Amino acid sequence: MKLRLLLMVGLLGGAVAARANNTTPGAGEESARKTDIAGGVFHNESRRPLGNVTVTAYVNNQKQKVVQTDATGAFSFDDLKPGTYRFVFEKAGYRKVVREKTIQRVDEAAELNVTLEEHSTYDFTPGPAHFFDFQ
Repeated sequence: MKLRLLLMVGLLGGAVAARANNTTPGAGEESARKTDIAGGVFHNESRRPLGNVTVTAYVNNQKQKVVQTDATGAFSFDDLKPGTYRFVFEKAGYRKVVREKTIQRVDEAAELNVTLEEHSTYDFTPGPAHFFDFQ
């Protein structure tokens, strides 16, 4: 009888302690969520989405993450810590675009949409050095 009572008290005490420590599966996941930044990259004139654009996130001049846009021009960064980020958008044939975004809270989500402009074509004009033979 005493053994049963001791076992019941022990099990009940263990259950109460586990509940107080919040050790149930999935508990606290909401508070551990990091910052997400998502957006799209579009052509500046046609407004069509641009795929395969390289998007690089820098913080304190150090590269943090690199992602590529999908066929719909969408990209996303997750698990970013608070700080000031510099996002660099690059694609061959287009001008590079740099945007800054400050993240102040861990649970903050933000949207960042960008348009890219095509490089303008220009004629190559020879300089004076092209007319002389330096041997």
